Amino acid sequence: MHEYYQRLRDLREDNDFSQEDIAMILKITRPQYTLYETGKRDIPIKYLRILAKKYKVSIDYLVGDTDIPTRYPKPNSKN
Repeated sequence: MHEYYQRLRDLREDNDFSQEDIAMILKITRPQYTLYETGKRDIPIKYLRILAKKYKVSIDYLVGDTDIPTRYPKPNSKN
């Protein structure tokens, strides 16, 4: 199975971003982001949400739970 941190790297590279670019988007340091991308630290959900939006994929795809990148539609907020 594809490790999620490899998917983070693949998506970053496929979108022509550097680690510095992603660190700036997440408002963290590049060394901190490197720890997430190398699997030395788990990436917090708040950062996964930002990256999922940036890459236009689902969080499930980011973490390797599915190989289908499509995001889920937002539910209608009819209360």
